[in-house]
Amino acid sequence: MNKRTIVGAALAAAFATVAIASPASAWHHSAPEAPDLSLDPVQTLATDLVSPLSLDVDRDGNVAVSQNFIGQLTGVGADGTIAPLASATVPGQEIGAVSSRHSTVFYAQNDQAAGVAQLMALQQGGEPQLLADLGAYEATVNPDQVNTYGFSDLDPACAALIDPAGPAGPPTYTGIVDSHPYGSLALRDAVYVADAGGNDILRVGYDGEISTAAVLPPGEPVVVTPETAAMFGFPECTVGHGYSFEPVPTDVERGPDGWLYVSSLPGGPEDPSLGLRGSVYKVDPWSGDVELVATGFGGATGLAVDRATGVVLVAELFGGPEGTGQISALSSWSGEVFATFAVSSPAAIELRDGHVYATTDAFVPDAEGNPQPIGTVTVFQLTNQSDGSCWGDDGEHEEEAAP
Repeated sequence: MNKRTIVGAALAAAFATVAIASPASAWHHSAPEAPDLSLDPVQTLATDLVSPLSLDVDRDGNVAVSQNFIGQLTGVGADGTIAPLASATVPGQEIGAVSSRHSTVFYAQNDQAAGVAQLMALQQGGEPQLLADLGAYEATVNPDQVNTYGFSDLDPACAALIDPAGPAGPPTYTGIVDSHPYGSLALRDAVYVADAGGNDILRVGYDGEISTAAVLPPGEPVVVTPETAAMFGFPECTVGHGYSFEPVPTDVERGPDGWLYVSSLPGGPEDPSLGLRGSVYKVDPWSGDVELVATGFGGATGLAVDRATGVVLVAELFGGPEGTGQISALSSWSGEVFATFAVSSPAAIELRDGHVYATTDAFVPDAEGNPQPIGTVTVFQLTNQSDGSCWGDDGEHEEEAAP
């Protein structure tokens, strides 16, 4: 089934009136004791942004934030000074997947329909340079062709009733050529890219060489109900059978165990009509092994990992009881959510120097379903109320300081 990712204005219309429940809160008995956390806004660095879906914060507190749908990369100084950094080279292209290392900002410019996906490198004071052609890699390698999506147990006569050119696509298919770089992480050895179209994590060396770090698995099959069949135009004979959607990786960060943690939207509808299916995975960057950490999120578009404690913060664009957004805290050890914080439409999140940086009001549609220019970059304080200590360090300082 053709996946619906957050690339168009009509996506959020369904969320305006549908309530979304929070993931269950618990803490595994073998995990460290759950901290009593509070998340409090302390500063708004930037306002009036359009679809700020990705950001990164350097060691000096300077922010690079994407305004995806208008193809702009914007710099926000630690003092709140705003400056343009780069624009898409072709009007209409999207900019996203922002990360940085030393004095270089990495970002993607993308035209998903045209197969364009380029990882760019922007050195301070320089001009953007192409580091890697991710679209060409996808067209040549198509890493998720090893996955099979759709129905796995339909009778051939039933499968023949499904129009492969219809809105749901063929009843069963393998990974197609599709690239939409959505998040990235610049480490000492390479830039890791979460490709929401390719359903994979790519490794891009600083020499531009691309390889596949991991392919995310298909989602757990969703059992088709009469209502689901009517929604997608499936014949009645599909009721009771399982349908596996594509995963949609949106961000990547390194965890305390050296694995890469990945947030993922569900394929298919992202509203709660099929249940809350956003997930967090962990990926072994050496072997490509993938493990599910937690699921049940409403629009998991970004995450951050506190390397000292193993706490993962997940930005849920459509999370919370009203579906208007929240940030969830979960244990990387147990995968259990132990705290949630109401935040309006958060999309991207980073940890730095005891603070949480997040884009908020990132995708709040107007009456026509279009994103409004009301996005912000907001700084929060994450505090352990039991001892007053401040949290928020992604542990990448040593990465930046290393040659």
